[in-house]
Amino acid sequence: MQVCVLQHVPFETLGNIQDWLENKGATICYCRLFAGDRLPAPDDFDLFIILGGPMSVNDEQYPWLIDEKACVRALVQSGKPVLGVCLGAQLIAAAMGSRIYQNDTKEIGWFDIELTDANVNPFALPTQMRVFHWHGETFDLPAGAQLLACSQVCKNQVFLLGERVAGLQCHLETTLENAKNMVLHCADELSEQDGKYIQSADTILSATDKDYLLLKDWMSQIL
Repeated sequence: MQVCVLQHVPFETLGNIQDWLENKGATICYCRLFAGDRLPAPDDFDLFIILGGPMSVNDEQYPWLIDEKACVRALVQSGKPVLGVCLGAQLIAAAMGSRIYQNDTKEIGWFDIELTDANVNPFALPTQMRVFHWHGETFDLPAGAQLLACSQVCKNQVFLLGERVAGLQCHLETTLENAKNMVLHCADELSEQDGKYIQSADTILSATDKDYLLLKDWMSQIL
């Protein structure tokens, strides 16, 4: 299996997805947008994973964002499997014509998401999951997408578009190393703490091994 990972900043990595891919014997190629790497074509790989990043989909002062949205649209339309995480999910939505905008509140830390309908559960996820978040924007669902999970303050958390494209606003790929990197590189956002939906660095990093293992299990089910 040939896998292409679209990466927007060095500190947002595959996390626990790396283990799943290695167990499948996958060959992993990184397209580092921040370094000017060439965008992939649909025929080049078997699976595409679009990672997160601190920029907005609307921040087109990053010159590669316009081309990346066109690329993501081509990937979705090709029928190849595509997984988008956080910014990656928003890129899928934007590429398919949906609006990306500020959420009512930032959601940073460990908060629950819940299935929208326990009877519609293609990934066999539990009805409630405590997961990791780091986002300030949200999006309208792409036309034809199926919403699978919501949080209390951000409706569109997990969606499926057709049978081979999935978007995750939350970060199920998170390992302890990922969380530490986010706290290190995005610490300025934690100073906006409102006491409810932006957790402190200490609270974020107090997650247990079990929390990370559950994320890994749920991410594996989606993959």
